Amino acid sequence: MKRIGMVLLGVLLVVSSGAYAKDWSTIRFGVDASYPPFESKAADGKLVGFDIDVGNELCRRLNAKCVWVENAFDGMIPGLKARKFDGVLSTLSMTPARVKQIAFSSKIFHVPTRLVAKKGSTIEPTAASLAGKSVGVEQGSMQETYAKTHWGAHGVNVVSYADQDQVYVDLLAGRLDASLQNAVQAERGFLDTPRGAPYAFAGPVLDDSAIFGPGTGIGLRKEDTDLKEKLDAAIAAMIKDGTYKRIADKYFDFDVYGG
Repeated sequence: MKRIGMVLLGVLLVVSSGAYAKDWSTIRFGVDASYPPFESKAADGKLVGFDIDVGNELCRRLNAKCVWVENAFDGMIPGLKARKFDGVLSTLSMTPARVKQIAFSSKIFHVPTRLVAKKGSTIEPTAASLAGKSVGVEQGSMQETYAKTHWGAHGVNVVSYADQDQVYVDLLAGRLDASLQNAVQAERGFLDTPRGAPYAFAGPVLDDSAIFGPGTGIGLRKEDTDLKEKLDAAIAAMIKDGTYKRIADKYFDFDVYGG
């Protein structure tokens, strides 16, 4: 009887675990659509960009429906933990601070951080050069962390905004002296546009591995190990068969994946 009871208990545990097995036939990605060419909105309101194309391709390979949930960037990790979406595919860098809170897929891309200021400006990305000046950053970004860590205590006014578009609005209006962001986004989404024509990169690429981390991935809940495995396998397959490069070539004329 004791043996029969143990067998029945085992069956119940299997049934119970099966009842709560996760169904990834739909994958919801959180996105802040204010960061072209990675994610933005077209004139018709459709989400477009490199991350959007990558996410849709991943869902196709996993036979899943992609649902894009728009969310403020600084609320991405709380939204993920609250199950508002299943992953964050919105230029989310794998910083050491974030790795403590959530898991990440394998790398999607890696690009540097740079400062933008008016052409002809003598501004450099140093505390001494920026003292007494205002620098705009996107709230919740690693650029915000960098600026506050390296410049905030040295007389630099670090101003945080809900999205990157608002940073550029105040930069153009003269309320900011400079903007700190992903270098590719700055170039393709601002400097290469008519409104960004009076501006240029100021100084060299910034480097702080303790803040910037090894690149950008898809933010995931730590308990969703099965989803991470599926996404990692799909990312590897995309890279191997050339699909990743075909998508990247639509947006970039350099290796956005990085070494």
